[in-house]
Amino acid sequence: MAAPNVALSLFWRTFVLLTLLLVGGVVFWVQTIRALEFEPRAVQAAQQIASLVNLARVALRASDGINRVALIKSMSNQESVRLLPHEPADKWEPYEVDRFTGAIGQELRSQLGPGTMVASSVNKAPGLWVGFLIDNDPYWLQADSTRVSTMSWSTLTLWVGIALIASVLGSAVIARFINQPLKELSFAASRIREGEYDSRLDENTMTSEIRQVNMGFNRMARDLARVEHDRAVMLAGISHDLRTPLARLRLEAEMSVQDEEAKRNMAADIEQLDAIIDKFMDYARPGESKLMAVHLSSVVDREMAAFRDTSQIRITSRVAIDTKVIADDVELGRVLQNLFENARRYGRSADTGIARVLVTYARAGPSVILSVRDFGPGADPKKLSQLTTPFFRGDTARTAATGAGLGLAIVDKTLQRMGGSLEIENAADGGFVAHVRLKRAP
Repeated sequence: MAAPNVALSLFWRTFVLLTLLLVGGVVFWVQTIRALEFEPRAVQAAQQIASLVNLARVALRASDGINRVALIKSMSNQESVRLLPHEPADKWEPYEVDRFTGAIGQELRSQLGPGTMVASSVNKAPGLWVGFLIDNDPYWLQADSTRVSTMSWSTLTLWVGIALIASVLGSAVIARFINQPLKELSFAASRIREGEYDSRLDENTMTSEIRQVNMGFNRMARDLARVEHDRAVMLAGISHDLRTPLARLRLEAEMSVQDEEAKRNMAADIEQLDAIIDKFMDYARPGESKLMAVHLSSVVDREMAAFRDTSQIRITSRVAIDTKVIADDVELGRVLQNLFENARRYGRSADTGIARVLVTYARAGPSVILSVRDFGPGADPKKLSQLTTPFFRGDTARTAATGAGLGLAIVDKTLQRMGGSLEIENAADGGFVAHVRLKRAP
């Protein structure tokens, strides 16, 4: 059997798609803000520092040696900058290590000249250090690092995390809001599948499309309820109106016909008509099953006992007495009746004219597979898939007897009502096999 397809529910599909959309939007806007903020901030910071350097350069050029020292001290106190002579032994680290600092360094060189040096530390003193010349004398200017600071990665990560969490929670709320009417519709559909036609979906919802769907579904449920009621009444009438004249015909035939052979033939025809009515009633029976734990071997033995005529059929069971399945006792008995009757009609041996039937079982994980096999001529392999179709008959070998053509269709429909399934095939060494799969009871 093919493995079941794994699929997401509509809620999870909507949730995942919304989450991807919102998370992608957050990431896009973070990158956009960084692109729009970093470059202008870098240019602005570099221009401010270049202005400080130019002011310091002009002021120092205009002062003598004594006033230059006082001016340097005054700038350090009021402008939070330091001016130091650039010594040959100074050790410094380059400032440009990423896109932001690279933009600052490039802007400083464009403002102060290509020979400008930009360092992140001088003699292990961290900061933004700018090296420049005053009358061929090199100096270091240390600017306040807050002038060029950007949003820290911890702060950015915090806000991005908050945005992502809000996006996920918002996606869950939106997905639940969107799918709630569909969930209610799915629940109502499952109730109708189980035979409950009392649908009361909200017909006053604000969403026009959902309102139209709910109104149409409620109308369909009412129509199905009316059809089901009419069908039940019709079936009861057909059963009563046909069985009554059949009973009178049989009584009159037995009393009026003198020829014993003709009497037996008439009785057989009447029994066949009665059996065909039973088949129609079984197939059209409403789908209500009372599922419970059932001893499989007990049901098999009970239905075997109904086929006592060993000149037509001989049934052998190899089902363990401790095997339990989830099923309806009466419905499961009807399944076995049809399978045994199918074997009696179509599975007789050409040599003996007797249908030999073997009933076996196998445990397959959470299921129990009951196999009913005959040793007759089998069925046409090309028509196996059609044998469960109502009123379909197979090849000539399996239609030697008359019938309604509903036996396997009834079996298949009944098993579906009990949550099981039917598989049919020809045995490798001859004969026809029906595999009944049911849920295993704990």
